[in-house]
This record gives sequence, C-alpha cells and structure tokens, in this order.
Amino acid sequence: MARRTYSGGCHCGKVRYEATFDLDAGTTRCNCSFCGKARYWGAQVQPEDFRLLSPEDQVGLYQFGAKVGNHRFCPACGIASYSHGYVEELGGAYCSINVATLDDVDPTVLAKVSVQYLDGRNDRWDETPAEFRHL
Repeated sequence: MARRTYSGGCHCGKVRYEATFDLDAGTTRCNCSFCGKARYWGAQVQPEDFRLLSPEDQVGLYQFGAKVGNHRFCPACGIASYSHGYVEELGGAYCSINVATLDDVDPTVLAKVSVQYLDGRNDRWDETPAEFRHL
C-alpha cells in the first residue's frame, strides 16, 4: 500500500481529521499507563501530514507525567482520536492517529497491518514488553 489520505474522527463526529501516511509502514501498541487503559492503536504521521478539520478549541486535551504528549479527545463522546507532541526517542515532533478512529478502512486491511509493541510503561521505547498479548 502507498501513502494515501485517510479521514477519521470520534464516534459522534465532533472531532474530525485527515492524515496522509502509509498504513503499511506499521502501527504501534504501547503498554504505558495511558495507552494500556485507552487501548490506543497508533499510526505515526508526520505532523505536517495531519490536518485537524474541527476547531481546535472543541477538542479536549489530556496530559500527564512529563506532559510531552498531548492526548486529544472528544469532550462529547470521549473517544481519543489522536495525539501529538515532542519525544526525542520517537524522532522529535510526532503525531499519532488512533487507527481505530479511521473511517472506511476494510477490516481485512487492518488485520494485515503490522504492529510494533512498545514498552512505554518502563520508558524502554525501543524494546518489546515481556507480555503484550493483552494490548
């Protein structure tokens, strides 16, 4: 698969975005305290390839810990659609969309996408956690 533009958003439609990336480049699942509870399934997108279509002041913001990540969600339905921030271990500035919030992607395509498991719980972002089947 090549780079293409996907659209996505929350359940109620208040938060909408477009992102251009190659889904075949892989996705991530992390065991950190946020991703583990949210069941966040991320796909990295270059910040310049992400376009928020909703007014930013209508998108909720959640930060924790060192506050380097900006977890964005819909205040109406609660769905976390994307995050962005700056983490040196991830290559600096990043944007991550929640793959589960993509519109109109065939489930058979999603089933074939590779997943890299990250040990964010222990700040070992370049390692796979000992257990990841629950992610």
